[in-house]
Amino acid sequence: MKTFNTLDELPACVGQEVAVSDWLTVTQEQINLFAQATGDHQWIHVDVEKAKAGPFGAPIAHGFLTLSLIPKFFETSFRIENSRMGVNYGLNRVRFTAPVPVGSRLRGRMKLVECKPIEANGMQMTWEVTVEREGSDRPVCIAESLSRRYP
Repeated sequence: MKTFNTLDELPACVGQEVAVSDWLTVTQEQINLFAQATGDHQWIHVDVEKAKAGPFGAPIAHGFLTLSLIPKFFETSFRIENSRMGVNYGLNRVRFTAPVPVGSRLRGRMKLVECKPIEANGMQMTWEVTVEREGSDRPVCIAESLSRRYP
């Protein structure tokens, strides 16, 4: 896990891949709970038998479920000491480039695209997050994620 001692160390990493997260397995239970939380009960996600006969041969995770894992990928790939909190600030661009069949193992690769000071001695960062599926040459999601951290 990469460790930064202060926010001031981040600008030197602009343009670089900063960290790679741990692998995380997507389960049918997660998919079902996500469907329950969002109201998206499309059969391709929650009807296991029907999904087996569908285009992917198994249920697949919601794209937004995959996207919602980004904070976990950040958490398992790096930390910033002397920072009391971080917040999601938004997204600039998101693409779901391949399906995530149930049982897939995913991880995130974080590249720091931009880093600029903001109010209250904070730092706003723009990250290119590439979500990979183990065993696949193609990423499942590419997102530009904005976050803010405060000392």
